[in-house]
Amino acid sequence: MSDPFFHPISGFDLPRFAGVPTFMRLPHTAPDHPRFADVEIGIVGVPWDSGTTNRPGPRHGPRQLRDASTMIRAEHPVSGLRPFETVNCADLGDVGPNPADIQDSMARITAFYDQLKVQNIRPLTAGGDHLTSLPILRALAKDAPLGMVHFDSHTDLFHSYFGGTMYTHGTPFRRAVEEGLLDPKRVVQIGIRGTMYDREDRDFAAANGIRIIPIEEFFARGIPDVMAEARDIVGQNQTYVSYDIDFVDPTFAPGTGTPEVGGPNSYQALQVCRELYGLNIVGADMVEVSPPFDESGGTAFLGVSIMFELLCAMLSR
Repeated sequence: MSDPFFHPISGFDLPRFAGVPTFMRLPHTAPDHPRFADVEIGIVGVPWDSGTTNRPGPRHGPRQLRDASTMIRAEHPVSGLRPFETVNCADLGDVGPNPADIQDSMARITAFYDQLKVQNIRPLTAGGDHLTSLPILRALAKDAPLGMVHFDSHTDLFHSYFGGTMYTHGTPFRRAVEEGLLDPKRVVQIGIRGTMYDREDRDFAAANGIRIIPIEEFFARGIPDVMAEARDIVGQNQTYVSYDIDFVDPTFAPGTGTPEVGGPNSYQALQVCRELYGLNIVGADMVEVSPPFDESGGTAFLGVSIMFELLCAMLSR
């Protein structure tokens, strides 16, 4: 059982529109907090989108996600899991980026997550664009390469952009494989779709053993079958889960920088997470929520609902 200090504020005690918003109404327990060492799963904001190549805005994602997350309640509706009573969860605050310097920002992010790894705190991250995943992996995969289940409409496996720019939201997992942070034979990418520049990213995946499940196969086979394969690919060794909100069809999640039509609906977006139960998940992220493109907040509410699903999957093992 978790320490009552780490239980969220109930909507029966304080209305959900009142109080200072934290992720899922959990206590704010930054690294300098006296209870930091007692945290088991920490939710972290990374308000940074310097890797964006088209429509910026995910730097504002963590703030909108925090606000939307006040609607998250205590119990999972299907599994019955009550994560906040099972492990000590806390909002660890934001990593302060340097919006003028990609390399400095990545160093700051890695240094923050180094602290979590030392304390055996598993992170659940709210980005930020998808380049955010790379500096996180640099911290979490220091001991050995990780497997990864990746939900997205893009592979993010490109070599470079604009003639040699190596660090964008389209390149993080190419760098992660090159740096030995991911075991490519334990990486599966689900939901890939949309028009393409060329096949460079797909060729890299094929040459290195990365399994791509395009959206056509995803729908033809169905979620249980696809996710059974995903679980087999990553096995029971340490695994990271990266979830780009543009995996979801833009009808249901318009607030993102690079939308692609023909994706899953909001129920299917939750269902894939429920098929992660039992995996050895050492960290997860929700990225590319871009509030300027959905002022209604609907995309952010779907995003934090997915984060709650990921939280439950992290403790289901």
